[in-house]
Amino acid sequence: MMSSKEAQSLKIGLEIHPQMAYPRTHNPFADDDDEEEQRWSSGGFDDPPERGMSEAERKQRCLQQEVMRTAKSAVVSSHRSLGLIYESEKIGAETAEELMRQGEALKRTERMVDNMGQDLKTSQKHINSIKSVWGGLVTYFKAKPETTKSLPEEPVVYQASSKLQNAMSHSKEHEGKYQASHPNLRKLDIGGFDAFASDDSSSSQNGYPANRQLRAAHQTLDNNLDEMSLGLGRLKNLGLGLQSEIENQDTSLDNLLGKVDKLDLKINNTNQQIKNLK
Repeated sequence: MMSSKEAQSLKIGLEIHPQMAYPRTHNPFADDDDEEEQRWSSGGFDDPPERGMSEAERKQRCLQQEVMRTAKSAVVSSHRSLGLIYESEKIGAETAEELMRQGEALKRTERMVDNMGQDLKTSQKHINSIKSVWGGLVTYFKAKPETTKSLPEEPVVYQASSKLQNAMSHSKEHEGKYQASHPNLRKLDIGGFDAFASDDSSSSQNGYPANRQLRAAHQTLDNNLDEMSLGLGRLKNLGLGLQSEIENQDTSLDNLLGKVDKLDLKINNTNQQIKNLK
C-alpha cells in the first residue's frame, strides 16, 4: 500500500509535469507502431514515397496514378469486349453450320417427295390399265414393258448461300482467337503498367504519351479497338449470311410444303381408285 505521503508526492509531480500522464485518447494497450500508423493516415506524416515532394509534385503523382488506373481499366474492358465478340462469332459460326445441315435435310426431303411422286405416276398407269375392259388381255399379249430402273440415289450436295459461305470462311480464320481470349484461358499482362516508369525523352511519340508503360497501355487499347472493329464487321457479314440462308430455306420449305400437299391429294385419289376396283 502506498502511504498518504507518497501519494501526495506523486500528485504534486503530475501537476508539475502533466506530459507524464497519458492523454485521454491514448490506448494503453496499443503499440507504438499502431499509434504511428494512425497519425500517418490522419495526416501527421507524409506517405514515405511522397516525403520530400512539394505539393505540386504530390498532385502530379496522384494525377499520374489516376491516369494509369483509368488506362488499366480501359485495357481490361477492351479485352473483355474483344472476348465477347470472339465468343459471339464462334456461336454464329456454329449456328451457320447447323443451318447448313438443316438445308441438307430439306434437300433430301424434297428429293424423297419427288421420288414418291414418280412412284405414284407409275401406280396410276397400272390402275388405269386394270380399269380398262380389255386391259387385262391386252396386257397379257402385249410385250412386257421395259421396267425403268431407278437410278441409285446420289448423295445430296447442298450449297449454302454465297454470303454465308464467305462469312464462315472469314470467321473460321479467326477461330483460334476465341480460345486465346476465353476468360478461363486468358491471362492479361497488365502488371507492368507503371505510372512512374518513363523514357528519357519527354516528348510524345507518334501521338502516344512519353511514359513507356502508359504508351504501351494506349497501344494495346488501340489494337484491341481495331480488332473489335474487324470482329464486329465479321459478325455483321455472318448475320447477313445467316439471313440470306434462312430466306433461301424459307423458299425451299414453301416449295416442299406445296409438293407435299399435291402428293397427299394424289395418294388419297389413288387409294379411292383402288377401293373402287374391289
